[in-house]
Parts: sequence; structure tokens; C-alpha cells
Amino acid sequence: MTAPGIPFALLAELTHRCPLQCPYCSNPLNLEKAAAEMDTAAWQGVLDQASKLGVLQVHFSGGEPTARADLEVLVRHAAKLGLYSNLITSGVLLDERRLDALAEAGLDHVQLSFQDAEAANADRIGGYRGGHAKKLALGKWVRAAGLPLTVNAVVHRQNLGHLGAIIELALALDAGRLEVAHVQYYGWALKNRAALMPTRQQLEEATATVEAARARLKGIMLIDYVVPDYYAKQPKACMGGWGRQFLNVSPTGNVLPCHAAESITGMRFDNVREKPLAEIWKSSPAFEQFRGTAWMPEPCRSCERREIDWGGCRCQAFALSGNAGAIDPACGFAAEHAALVATAARESAAPAPDLIYRRIGGS
Repeated sequence: MTAPGIPFALLAELTHRCPLQCPYCSNPLNLEKAAAEMDTAAWQGVLDQASKLGVLQVHFSGGEPTARADLEVLVRHAAKLGLYSNLITSGVLLDERRLDALAEAGLDHVQLSFQDAEAANADRIGGYRGGHAKKLALGKWVRAAGLPLTVNAVVHRQNLGHLGAIIELALALDAGRLEVAHVQYYGWALKNRAALMPTRQQLEEATATVEAARARLKGIMLIDYVVPDYYAKQPKACMGGWGRQFLNVSPTGNVLPCHAAESITGMRFDNVREKPLAEIWKSSPAFEQFRGTAWMPEPCRSCERREIDWGGCRCQAFALSGNAGAIDPACGFAAEHAALVATAARESAAPAPDLIYRRIGGS
């Protein structure tokens, strides 16, 4: 057993309800309905326990967290506890009046997602007509309210041609930070991999665009960049390592080491309605299974990067090999790595199939 440190961040997935239908959503394929969600008091209890555990930040997410009528109550409770609160939103359900109410309740930051800079394509990808215009309006209201803004842009073969315009959109909205994140292929994105996988040339052009923008906008807007694992030679340290810095609570109260962990079928996750959050963090079998380095197979266990990438992504290992304890196929030493690269090349070169949209009951 590896003694855990203190988690610094909690992702509070308040709901799986969302008006958008993004085909790369990180929510599980089996989405929870509203009747299964924890109530206000239960979520307040989670925030209380998280604060006592040492958590400093709470990220209110979903689904679409503004689908919850009690969001202001939860934001106010987080502020009372001294937790820094961040709202991760699609923006399409918020009007200026409710945004101001959230700011008054103590909201500290807003992360606003965009599917493209071009309205018609953005609405098509998100499966929500008129959504792009609503997002633009909200971005302006966020800054008018004095709140810091991060623009989240998930990129793939169907919008990478507009990456330069996406960067300019974030700049025009006065975002302090832009996250350009290539799709990570598990859950809904794995179902849509052939429709979303970029070519290597697209990736190289996107990387050059980001690097040029970083140099041009240094000191003006921070740009984070996440590349697709299928073109990587080394795995990323997913969530800073399994069960090391982060925990996620699902709409029903399951406590997860990462937001995609429920994609590992057969793994059981303790529920905060049944056990204290601190006990789950410190000793839950799900958290302990891949925490630290003792679980690692060779060559991971003796690799000089073992405490840098922490074995990579367990969800991806499971999705592609059927074994969550296997070497992440993104690693060049993995037996499946060559097949991973070949899959990316083959699927990105073929015509894109129709998107399979995220829907409750539609998996």
C-alpha cells in the first residue's frame, strides 16, 4: 500500500444531464438520469468532507452543472468553506442574471467550452442549434462580471482547420487561458474515434500553430496544449498519477480516481453516501490498485520515467488491451504501440463516418 498525499482538487460531477451531445464527451456511456443524482444536502456534505481532507479547489462539472437548480447554493457553500470554485460549463443554459447570481454566491472562475470558431460547425459538433452564439454571449458576460475566463477547445479532425480562429476567438473574449486539448479516446470518443482522429500532418500543423501563438501571446494569454496519445511516444501522467492529486465524485456519489475511471468495467468504486470521503481516498481498493509504482509491470517498474508519467492512463490501457494493469499503449515500449499508431494512420486517412452523439440511454 502506498501512503497517499492530500488531494488538491475535487471534480464534482453534479449531473450527467446536458443539452449538448458532444461525440467526445468524457462522461461514461451509461449516463445517470436526474432521479439518481445526489441532492443538495449530500453534495454539501461532500464539500465539507473535501475541505477537511485538504482539498483546495472544487470544479463544478457535469454533464452541464447549470442544469442543477441548486448550483448557487453549492457555490456559496464552497465559498464559505474557503474552497476555490471553478465552473466548467457549455454555457448554453446560463443567462447574465444567473451568472451574476453565481458570482455573488462566490464563484471564482469560469471554464467555457467551444466546439469550433465557426458557428455552423460548432453547433453541428455539439448537436445543439444556436449554442455557439450563446457561448459567445456568456464569454462577454463572464468578463463583464469580473470573473477570470478559460476557454476550453477540444480539437479533432473536424475542427483543426479552424484552430487559428479558435485562438483568436479566445483572445477576443479576453480569456486569460486557452486549453487546446486533442480528443482523448475513451468512452464516447472511443466510439467516435474514426470520425475524430486527425492525421499526423494535421497534428503537426496544429502544434506549430499553438507554438507560434504561445510566442506571440506570451504574457497576454496562457495556452495549454494536450496532444492525442495515439501519436505520442511516451504516455502522459494522467491526472498527475492515479489517486495522487485528484478525486472525482460522480452524480450518484461514486468516488473515482479520474473522471473516466468508470469505463474500466468490473472495477468497483466506493460511494460517498456509504463511506467517508477520507476513508475512500486513503484506503479504497480502487484508489490503491494503481497508486504509486508497485503495481507496475516491467519495463514500467524500472523505467526512469515511472514517477513522471506514473504508468500513463489506466482507462486507455483497459480500452485498448482489456487489462487496466497493462502498459499504456501510448508508450513506445508497449506491445500494442505499433498497432495504435497504425490505427491512427488508417482511420484518419479514411472518410469520416457519421458522428455518434452523446445521449442518455443512447449508448
